[in-house]
Amino acid sequence: QLMLVESGGGLVQPGGSLRLSCKASGIALEYYAIGWFRQAPGKEREGVSCISRTSASTNFADSVKGRFIISRDNANKTVFLQMNSLKLEDTAVYYCAAAMKPYSFCSAYDYEYSYWGQGTQVTVSS
Repeated sequence: QLMLVESGGGLVQPGGSLRLSCKASGIALEYYAIGWFRQAPGKEREGVSCISRTSASTNFADSVKGRFIISRDNANKTVFLQMNSLKLEDTAVYYCAAAMKPYSFCSAYDYEYSYWGQGTQVTVSS
């Protein structure tokens, strides 16, 4: 059974940076594509970024392009989301999710993912 644990959230001022981590346990991470999602109060969950099994494919929501970077370290079973130039509207609970899919798979649709972490709060405030 694959388990995911997010960490790295916190309170940051606008323009600041945070790096989120998604640590997997139970099964080798290289068999899974990973997506990052977020949900702000009163809003639907949205896809933020994804990375394919070998890192060959990545995607970003338009709202975070040029500011967020996704990467993965399969040997250490961890996926990272580097968030720079944070804005007030980035405030949300951030979740990572895993999907056992073909090598090139990378999707922003939450229904594609079978395993989810518990989330980590990111608050951007002055």
